[in-house]
Order: sequence, then structure tokens, then C-alpha cells
Amino acid sequence: MQALITAAALLALADPSAGPVPITSVAGTSFLTAVTIAPQQRVEMDAVTGDYLYWQFPAEAGQRPELAITVALPQAGDRSGPQSWNVEVFDGLRRRQACVGGEQSPVAAAAATEVVLGCRLRQVRSWAEPWDGDPLPGTYYVKLSSTELPEKDLGLPVKVRLALTAPTGDTGADQGELAAPLVAGNRPGKVLTTPAPAPSASSEQDTAISMDWLPDFSSRWVWTVTGGVIAAITGLVGFSWTRRRRA
Repeated sequence: MQALITAAALLALADPSAGPVPITSVAGTSFLTAVTIAPQQRVEMDAVTGDYLYWQFPAEAGQRPELAITVALPQAGDRSGPQSWNVEVFDGLRRRQACVGGEQSPVAAAAATEVVLGCRLRQVRSWAEPWDGDPLPGTYYVKLSSTELPEKDLGLPVKVRLALTAPTGDTGADQGELAAPLVAGNRPGKVLTTPAPAPSASSEQDTAISMDWLPDFSSRWVWTVTGGVIAAITGLVGFSWTRRRRA
């Protein structure tokens, strides 16, 4: 176990710009020990069911990272039921990123020999709003795990093969310019003034007889006034019935 962690740490410190290593046979067991991989790099390693495997990779603006994972399962005679596997991708803030392609959570039947998983991320953007969850340039984490399987099948050996590609998408998708501004262009620090139209005789007359101070009469007003009148009449009738007459 110590050798595995040491190898993972050495690979995590490796410079991905030096070129992808052909094959690596280790994986981390948490976000902190995630092993660094690069595009076009193949990963082949032995693991056991129940392990959590972590890798990390850098992504730049314009790329569309895609993962292809194959897990060779133990022999059918050694398994007692189906297995569910899951692959997840998180950004540098540990936010789970949506996959727009690939099978993220396949279920392998009891007689299956392997299970295939995949995840294609959305194109990495060069900018985004603070409240937005779009993928941004930085480090991404891959988590592979067997989520549901019979308890007696825990610890069975499996072989994992992973391939990472990062094709370039539409690099101008988020770098466009508006043909016209969405709002009128203002000049900061200057007050925009427009000459007021000269008042006319008709406008002065309209102002003199303006009834803008009156509320807008709607159905709510009608029902409110009607309800008040009915309540007043009901109160008077009830009072006349219940008061005592003097002899």
C-alpha cells in the first residue's frame, strides 16, 4: 500500500507538458492522492471491487475532455450477482460536472465479462459567471467506483483500462461579440439630458382635470364594497332581532 501511494505521489508531481507516459499502473484513493494523467495517455491497472480510484488531468479552454473506461470483471463463477459501476468527474472546486456523452452508471450482469463506462464533458469555457457551473480551465478529477454489488463479491480482482482524449471544440463559441449592445451606451460620469417638450394648452387642460389620484377600480374593489355593504346590513338585521323591547 505504501508503494502504491509513493508511486501515485511521484506521478502526481510529474509535469504533464513533458508528454504523456505510455502506460501507468497506479491510481489514487482520494482527491488528495489522485494520480495525474494527460490526454492520449493509457492507464492499465489491477484493482479490486470496492476500491475508489482517482485520477486528475488538466484541461484548457476550448477542449472537450472525454474518458473511456473498461473494467474487466472477475470470472462469472466467482461472482454472485450483478454489479453497478459509476464514473464521476469533478472540477477543481470539487463540483461534479455533467457528462453529455458516455455511459456513467452501467450495470454488469452476473454473466458479463466486462463493463464499459464513459464521460464526455462540455467544452471548457474561458470564462463564466460566478454563479454558473460551466467547466473552466484547471484541474479535473476522475472518480471510478463500484457502487452496488453483493457483499460477498467485495475484494474480487478486476483490471481497469482508461483512456483520456481532449479534442478541441469551437474555440470561438464563447469569444463572440454582440452585433448591437443590449442596452443604450451610457457615458460614465456624465448626465444624459434631453430637452423637455414645450407644454401645450391641451396638456395643461388635461393636467387640470387629471384624475390620476383616484385608485384604479377593478373587480377587487367591487367585491370589497359589496361585501362591506352586505356585512353592514346583516349586522343591523341581527341587532334588530336580538335587542330586547322595553315594556
